[in-house]
Amino acid sequence: MSIQIGQAAPDFEADTTQGRIRFHEWIGDGWAILFSHPKDFTPVCTTELGTMAGLKPEFDKRNCKIIGLSVDPVESHHRWEGDIAEVTGHAVTYPMIGDPTLEVSKLYGMLPADAGASSEGRTAAANQTVRVVVFIGPVKQVKAYLAYPMTAGRNFDEILRLLDSLQLTAKHKVATPANWTRGQDVIIAGSVSNEDAKVLFPKGWKEPKPYIRIVPQPRG
Repeated sequence: MSIQIGQAAPDFEADTTQGRIRFHEWIGDGWAILFSHPKDFTPVCTTELGTMAGLKPEFDKRNCKIIGLSVDPVESHHRWEGDIAEVTGHAVTYPMIGDPTLEVSKLYGMLPADAGASSEGRTAAANQTVRVVVFIGPVKQVKAYLAYPMTAGRNFDEILRLLDSLQLTAKHKVATPANWTRGQDVIIAGSVSNEDAKVLFPKGWKEPKPYIRIVPQPRG
């Protein structure tokens, strides 16, 4: 199966470094980000997991839980955590899912159904498609889905920026332009008529083109 923006995020039960979870129950009523890795003790992923650990307070501020996944067992994750802290200076305080049967990787479209049922003996290259970031909204709906090659470390500042955009546009009838960051001007959503926009944005807007209506970022 493939994962599409707007679909319900698949639910599952799995062992993690912080105990067994049912995914939807673990998410609760807020936001969540699941980011995956093809194998433990891989160099790029080590830097990524540590970077995410260092940014965890920023995700906490946004009411967004974070959870990692690697196809190796939880016992291996625990050993890897020591390396991550040593290399990056950040201890991993969020859960990491063990996926030794590849069940979750298949459920989220990261591996094909015929990939087998065990992580044992599989190389990182064989699992190279298990490098995604899934943004999940409060109603357990997939809001964004990013995939990365093994050779390109993820930009977690961009992941925070995208989360800010998703949370803003879920609450207000706006869209965010290229390179937008929190506090910058936004665009009134195309689905909003000018009549409705006058009610929502009584101070008016800048209109460089009839289809581009620019307003300050809504607050609250």
